[in-house]
Amino acid sequence: MTFRIRRVTTTRAGGVSTPPYATFNLGDHVGDDPAAVSANRHRLAEAVGLGDDRLVWMNQVHSANIAVVDHGGTVDETDGLVTTVPRLALAVVTADCVPVLMADARAGVIAAVHAGRVGAAAGIVARALETMVDAGADVADVSVLLGPAVSGRNYEVPEPMAAEVEQALPGSRTRTGRGTPGLDLRAGIANQLRGLGVRAIDVDPRCTVEDRNLFSHRRDNPTGRLASLIWMEPAS
Repeated sequence: MTFRIRRVTTTRAGGVSTPPYATFNLGDHVGDDPAAVSANRHRLAEAVGLGDDRLVWMNQVHSANIAVVDHGGTVDETDGLVTTVPRLALAVVTADCVPVLMADARAGVIAAVHAGRVGAAAGIVARALETMVDAGADVADVSVLLGPAVSGRNYEVPEPMAAEVEQALPGSRTRTGRGTPGLDLRAGIANQLRGLGVRAIDVDPRCTVEDRNLFSHRRDNPTGRLASLIWMEPAS
C-alpha cells in the first residue's frame, strides 16, 4: 500500500494567545498561559481533521534522541519521532530551528525532527533516517521537507562556532547579510541527506527572522512557537 503524506506548518495567525505569544502559539514551554496553548493545540487538531489524541508532541531538549511512537501524547526529552501508524501526526515546535519532516510513502514510515544547531551537529537527522530504515523505510523512497527556519543571512555566530558546526555538518557555514560568520542549517542538513542517499528534498524558503507572520526567538524573545506536522493517510 502507498500512503498519502500530509505536511502542515502553522503561522502566528488563528489562535487565542495574547502578546508576546500572539496568537497561535503551540509551544507549552515558553511562558504562555497553558489554557491558551491547549486551546491552540485543539484548534490545530481539528483543523487537520485529527483528534487531540492523534497528535504526538515532544518536550524538546536539543538532543539527538529519537523515539518510535504508536499513540498520541507527549514524549519527554526527545527531538525526533518516528512512526508507522497511519493518521498519527508527529509534531515539531520551532521558532528558528529547522523542522525536518521525512516520509517513505511506499513503506508507510514517517519522521519529524527538531534540528537546532546542537542537535543537527550531533547528527539527529541521520539518526532519524536510520531509525526509519529500521522500521522498514527505503532511503531511495524517502522525501524530506525542511520547514521555515532562520536563514544563513540572519544567523550570526562566533567564528569558532561556525567552524565547529561546519566540521560536524559540512555545508552549514556561511556569511550573514552583514558579512559576519553565520550558519545555514538547512543547507547543511540538505547536504547531509544527499550524502546519505536521499534525493527528494524540498526547502521552505521562509526565514523566521524576516517573516513577521512566523515566530522567531532571535527576533522577539520571548515569543511563541510554530508547529510543523506530518502524518499518513491510507490511499483510497
